[in-house]
Amino acid sequence: MTSWNASLALAHVVASLFVTAHVLLNNRDVRAAIGWIGVAWLSPGIGPFLYYAFGINRVTRRALRLPMPSPRRSSRGRGAGPDPSSTEREMVAEQLPEQIATIAAVAAKVTELPLLPGNSVDLLESGDDAYPVMLAAIENARASIAVMSYIFRADEVGTAFIDALARARVRGVEIRVLVDGIGGGYLWSPAVRRMRAAGIPVERFMHYVLPWRMPFLNMRSHKKVLVIDGVLGFTGGLNLGNENTRILHRRRQVTDVHFRVAGPVVGQLMLTFAEDWFFTHREVLDDPIWWPDIPSAGGVMARGVSSGPDDRLGELESVMAVAVCEAKHRIRIVSPYFLPDQRLASALLLAALRGVDVQLVIPERSDHPIVDWAMRSHLEEFLQVGIACHMTPPPFDHSKLITVDGAWSLLGSANWDVRSLRLNFEFNLECYGEETAAVIDRLIDGKIARAKILSAKKLSSRSLPIRFRDAATRLMLPYL
Repeated sequence: MTSWNASLALAHVVASLFVTAHVLLNNRDVRAAIGWIGVAWLSPGIGPFLYYAFGINRVTRRALRLPMPSPRRSSRGRGAGPDPSSTEREMVAEQLPEQIATIAAVAAKVTELPLLPGNSVDLLESGDDAYPVMLAAIENARASIAVMSYIFRADEVGTAFIDALARARVRGVEIRVLVDGIGGGYLWSPAVRRMRAAGIPVERFMHYVLPWRMPFLNMRSHKKVLVIDGVLGFTGGLNLGNENTRILHRRRQVTDVHFRVAGPVVGQLMLTFAEDWFFTHREVLDDPIWWPDIPSAGGVMARGVSSGPDDRLGELESVMAVAVCEAKHRIRIVSPYFLPDQRLASALLLAALRGVDVQLVIPERSDHPIVDWAMRSHLEEFLQVGIACHMTPPPFDHSKLITVDGAWSLLGSANWDVRSLRLNFEFNLECYGEETAAVIDRLIDGKIARAKILSAKKLSSRSLPIRFRDAATRLMLPYL
């Protein structure tokens, strides 16, 4: 027995040393690195296993091995515009305030995509508004349709989309559909099953059932993108399901926003789909039907911002951070879950201390009680420096929007939490100029008019057991 115990102890030491070495060489987050090393050494047997299962970013390693082909490069020659250049910087500097031009310069470097003029970005306030427009676009498609959604249900809404896609396939339209492996139903996905039965090319993003592939379960494609004929796009926060409609799902309705996008930036919506489709299916979408020449459609300058765990620079988080740091007058944030990490939290706190009017709009009650508990604890330090927190009443508001100084806006799929910024694959669209910001600000005004102000006094009046519960839940911030 003594020799057996000694062998187990030696195995634990060796495994913990390997974990320590791997963490030190690969994890740049100091707090996470210390945490994983502690788990490995202080949890004999299970600690190293937990790190192997959940602590290694295998997506980054796999992405680096994949021979990514030319869609990113070729798309720039097929409607997505030229590489970022000094000419672009001069154009932005002439048309935008200095602080907004700085955001554009940083975004150009981290995304390696140009800021494109000549776009229109139209707000669709709910599924009741968005779904009919999206279905009409599918019915009018003549060459290609690309669909990417985190949730794709087989209810009335999902069935309407499946039937429209099936009719398009019969007309000879090339179709590709990408549904997340978790959000689309991990064990059973009726929507995917129906699409395959109808002959619609559909894949499930990072869907694995083998035990040794289970660590990928924590990484999901949260993007919502629809591209029609390569020239018309839709993106935002809407999944495909009844819950996003007033008529079909009154009891547990989810309010959200989506956007109809036209103009050259649609090429960047197509780009994020093409890269994820290749990642999943190894098919290169390089036919001209996916990459037509895209005419100008409006006066909005816009750029796509894709992000994910295979993103070494933290593209989306970098853009959000510089936007907060450059703000001079006002920052408005709408998010269903507000749990920013220390980097973004510090930037917001410093902005408020500089005198910037920081306004948060979050749900009074989300669809995850545990997240609500953590948010209550997380909000205390923001309220202490004068940041205004507006709590919207039911139905649950799933919108994700940001405006800065009335001249820059960000819309799309990402929440203000670690999951969206570190684990999920997300797509957002940044828009420059007053046109889109004014539309979003009016929408935010309406949300604030219906909301209640959360005061520091109300938070501090919570009972001690509730405060302990919320503070303890906040420790789970990297995993919520």
